[in-house]
Amino acid sequence: MASSQSSSHQEPWLLENGNLKSLTKEMRHGHGRTAHNLSATSLRKKSDLTLISKIPYVCLRQMLANLQEVVFGTKLFVLFPAIPLAILAECYGFGRPWVFALSLLGLIPLAERVSFLTEQIAYYTGPTVGGLLNATCGNATELIIAILALKEHKIALVKYSLLGSILSNLLLVLGTSLFCGGLYNLRSEQKYDRRQADVNSLMLLLALLCHLLPMLFRFAGASAALTADPTLQLSRASSIVMLIAYAAYLFFQMWTHRQLFEAEEESEGDGDVAEEKPAIGFWSGFAWLLGMTLIIALLSEYVVATIQDASESWGLSVSFLSIILLPIVGNAAEHAGAIIFAFKNKLDISLGVALGSATQIAMFVVPLCVVVAWIMGINMDLDFNILETGSLALAIIATAFTLQDGTSHYMKGTVLLLCYVIIGACFFVSNPPFNQANVINSSGLKMTTKAVFRV
Repeated sequence: MASSQSSSHQEPWLLENGNLKSLTKEMRHGHGRTAHNLSATSLRKKSDLTLISKIPYVCLRQMLANLQEVVFGTKLFVLFPAIPLAILAECYGFGRPWVFALSLLGLIPLAERVSFLTEQIAYYTGPTVGGLLNATCGNATELIIAILALKEHKIALVKYSLLGSILSNLLLVLGTSLFCGGLYNLRSEQKYDRRQADVNSLMLLLALLCHLLPMLFRFAGASAALTADPTLQLSRASSIVMLIAYAAYLFFQMWTHRQLFEAEEESEGDGDVAEEKPAIGFWSGFAWLLGMTLIIALLSEYVVATIQDASESWGLSVSFLSIILLPIVGNAAEHAGAIIFAFKNKLDISLGVALGSATQIAMFVVPLCVVVAWIMGINMDLDFNILETGSLALAIIATAFTLQDGTSHYMKGTVLLLCYVIIGACFFVSNPPFNQANVINSSGLKMTTKAVFRV
């Protein structure tokens, strides 16, 4: 009896609904930690539960232990006050740019905590469900922002933010990882498994094809009026193809070739990454995940509503804020983890984070937004315009060439970073109309009407 009480005090993560849960060997070791999971652990810190374990009441002890693990179990917990500040700023009518900035800061720890909670749930659900959770929740922030922007008919913002996430992962995150890892490990050659990079590069090239054809189709037509509707239909068909390809990619990743995507565990000397026991119970993790998703949705709604005001106040174009600033802030935790593992000469994890996120956005989030817009009666296509599509094409091609030989040095990272800098400068000086995408999609009917009257 005493031993069971002692174990319950030492391991509050095993308590769920007042009962001591036992974990099977598969739960402890078989959940298959991915690069995203390991990357997120670099920003976590161990919680001291000594005082909490002395509380005699089981429910209160469990609640405080969960609060300690979820809220204070990350090095980014100092940014959590930005969440209530953003809500107060919105409720009391503070400056709209302040609401935008505080919402962005609040999204940083929330994105990292969603990754933590999906990993906790994966301990209990097994590798398959855990992999599906990671595949759908890995970029939850981008997806929620995109859906809310679609609801407000801000198609340009959806395209800009998703394009920026892909460019940020391919050029900024991967470039910084290769640059920092190459400098820190200057005396040793950095190597990685090319097979995972090859699969992700192929998926990104397929996504590029699905973006290029609607754009080229529009330019190949006699006028935008004649190609507007066919471009939209082609985009919807391409989106369905991309979702099918992503489903095949998940089957490839989680069943037939799982060994290519499971990140190598750290040695026992690194306790932060070698941790293999869940910190909270299943239902607690599910409740926390649901609650944080709702908070992300609230802050994302603030971001969508105030980005135009922030653009006018700061003198920055909406395209620059959406393509450059939003992805950097929204994925800061995941990006920092990728760079930390590059310092440790573990490039497979860094590549898994950068390429995995880019593939997930390009092959899942983008086509899903097109399908959701279709259901909502909104005409969103895959034509991201020539400047945006050209930037995407060059980023994918540059990344594919960089990863072709299985070795890395700091010069490769330098080139990728400079590519990102010049693309960022391009969108900094350009200031296209915020509703440009809507104008392109709706111009067909107007131009057709004018042509009829001229005839």
